[in-house]
Amino acid sequence: MGNDMPLKVNGQRLWDSLIAMDEMGESRPALSAEDFAARALFADWCHQAGMSLDADAIGNLYARRAGHDKDASPVVMGSHLDTRPGGSCFDGSYGVLAALEVVRSLNDADITTTRPLEIAVWINQAGERFAPAMLGSATFCGDVPLLQALTTEDGRGISVATALSGHGGDLPLGRPFAAYFEAHIEQGPVLEQAGLPIGIVTGGQAICWLDVEVNGSTAHAGTTPMALRRDALLGASAMIGQLEKLATEHQPHGLVTVGQLLITAAARNTIPGQVRFTVDLRHPLDVQITAMEQQTRQLLQQVAAQRGLDVSIRRHWFSMATPFDSGCIAAVRQAVTALAYPHQDIVSGAGHDAMNLARHCPSTMIFIPCRKNPAQHQAEYATPDDVHMGADVLLGAVLAQADS
Repeated sequence: MGNDMPLKVNGQRLWDSLIAMDEMGESRPALSAEDFAARALFADWCHQAGMSLDADAIGNLYARRAGHDKDASPVVMGSHLDTRPGGSCFDGSYGVLAALEVVRSLNDADITTTRPLEIAVWINQAGERFAPAMLGSATFCGDVPLLQALTTEDGRGISVATALSGHGGDLPLGRPFAAYFEAHIEQGPVLEQAGLPIGIVTGGQAICWLDVEVNGSTAHAGTTPMALRRDALLGASAMIGQLEKLATEHQPHGLVTVGQLLITAAARNTIPGQVRFTVDLRHPLDVQITAMEQQTRQLLQQVAAQRGLDVSIRRHWFSMATPFDSGCIAAVRQAVTALAYPHQDIVSGAGHDAMNLARHCPSTMIFIPCRKNPAQHQAEYATPDDVHMGADVLLGAVLAQADS
């Protein structure tokens, strides 16, 4: 093969793998029967591709393809196989199976890289069953202590250790990686609106999660005059309205979302005395996310004081903005340029395992568009062409890093 013809993957084989993996269950909570079935299918495919397979103590899987230099630290690709409710067969699975297709295509071409290659399957990325999200990669990187991770419980009181039930392994946490690459659907409209198949991800934005509790007085709806009420729900509604105004002050990049709201002991004829809600703040700049958090706290406290309510605000999670490695970004840029695929730089709006890995080793991501496809009842649909092109870029970038 000439130098002017970059190696490409088998797009149909990758697509078939995605569809087969989807048959393991559209909803696969971390360490559930469906998740383990998906992991078993992945393991079978890896063995067929001549890879060895092992796990670490938190249950992350690592499939390894040997390189010429067996002592060199590996170039790692990966993502997750657990899914959130209502997700698609592309969320997470695409990054894992695109990585597998890279290995299969190298096998087809009889190419052995200098460095070993590994595919990582991180547990609990979605965070729907165990909190926090991205627990597997955070534990690997040392951001969450292993004991804390293993004793984390889901809503039914089942711990990670119990759910893992012998599926852990002996590979050490925090071992060195030469680089990490993660291919993923964008989970946003930017690439689709631009009509571009590839996003070169330069980093991830900062995220701040707050838990808010508003307390007033529970009272009868028919016997309590409006002027004497301490209505926690009306107070929370006013607070949320102020948060919408806050978002407009931090445009074009600031994002504010209230995704959960719970009325304690809700009843049709009862004035709510307690309301809990969540706030999700995002911005690409750390200085701006800090300002947004401070302003959020001030606004909520002001509304509470005006209405005679009590409010408590607790930070649930904070993740600083994550710049990706310039060398890994350059490898992706070189690969996409060689392939002549249209592309643009993009900042990730969602949290991904690569953001944890970026604090451990040189890392970056490759995005492909996700489109609305009501015919398949999926909010996140990727076309076969986009799936193929993203894996081609992954292959080129990984080859460059593995032979450097």
